[in-house]
Amino acid sequence: MEFDIKSKVNELTSKLQADPNLMGRFQKDPVRTVEQLLGIDLPDEKLKPLVSGIQTKLAAADLGNKLGGLKNLF
Repeated sequence: MEFDIKSKVNELTSKLQADPNLMGRFQKDPVRTVEQLLGIDLPDEKLKPLVSGIQTKLAAADLGNKLGGLKNLF
């Protein structure tokens, strides 16, 4: 199964950010959560690049929110 990694990262990141319970599951077991969101069973090695992309995007969003909060202090 082929899919565009970037679009899947964006799609799954949006789903995770919209659902705190899903985000909690992702934080505990990211590979299994992504597998469940995709609805397909793939080897962990195939999912790790996707998981890594999602984690990077979530970290960047979190950093952006924190920097935005700093702006309000001044």
